[in-house]
Amino acid sequence: MQCRLGCGACCIAPSISSPIPGMPQGKPAGERCIQLSAENLCMIFGRSDRPLVCSEFDATPDVCGKTNQEALWLITSLEQATGQ
Repeated sequence: MQCRLGCGACCIAPSISSPIPGMPQGKPAGERCIQLSAENLCMIFGRSDRPLVCSEFDATPDVCGKTNQEALWLITSLEQATGQ
């Protein structure tokens, strides 16, 4: 599965504990990454300063669903089930 351009759910729903350019402490769950554009595109995609957790994320149907809204719901649910 390929990421749906303009989805951005993986840049909003999960917490990210790794430093992100512009967010040195990472980001809490439910907060938009500062590197997510208005069009929901990663502005640091492919750059060396992109967090490893982001670079290693693979879109899969069970995580991303069939729509952007479903992806946001699924990833938020996973975060809530596994978050601390």
